[in-house]
Amino acid sequence: MSANTPSFPTPASTLVPDASAPAAISTDAPAGVGVEVPPADSAAPRDTGPAAAGAARTAAEPTATGPTAAELLDFVRRTARDTALVASLPLDPEGRTWLRLEGPGGSEAWLIGWPPGSGTGWHDHAESTGAFTVAAGALREHSLATRLPTDGWKTLELSEGFDRTRALATGQGRAFGRHHVHEVLNESGDEHAVSVHAYYPPLPQIRRYSRTGAVLRLEQTERPEDWQ
Repeated sequence: MSANTPSFPTPASTLVPDASAPAAISTDAPAGVGVEVPPADSAAPRDTGPAAAGAARTAAEPTATGPTAAELLDFVRRTARDTALVASLPLDPEGRTWLRLEGPGGSEAWLIGWPPGSGTGWHDHAESTGAFTVAAGALREHSLATRLPTDGWKTLELSEGFDRTRALATGQGRAFGRHHVHEVLNESGDEHAVSVHAYYPPLPQIRRYSRTGAVLRLEQTERPEDWQ
């Protein structure tokens, strides 16, 4: 961070779900401003982009009119056990592949194939709650234990203690709440992975980020019209 760049603390109200989590610092938000091709780990993913108490609380949170995160997680777990469906997904050694599914209660759902070494890049899912489960192979998720400000910034410097990582083997998955910032990776050098994902409401937008050390930079915002 430049010595000439002012820093402003992010309002505590923007940080969830862990009230004890350290604050993020905005490196370019003005004073007084409140600061996880279809999206990165859903439809038409891009390789150039892509259980703790807190997770349990997130899974129990109801949505306004549709399925909860817990119900989405139940759906992706059941779907991941459909071996015929999983086997029907064509796999590509060079890029991710996907198949749109009928999610519960009007949710958006996808079956996704991950070639060795592929990933999503850092991103979030805006106002959508979501869940995913590994159906074959293994994935790793890196995430931030806080909700980012929705606007008014381009660069954030993260304090220590934000980073979380999960290694997810076949049959394992997780649910997450709104504005969940993460990246998902297939770290295998020779094995494909397959996963099932569901979001409600259907994804209104994706914010994509780059990260260098503790510095997170907003690179672009994508909306459904950009994916179709």
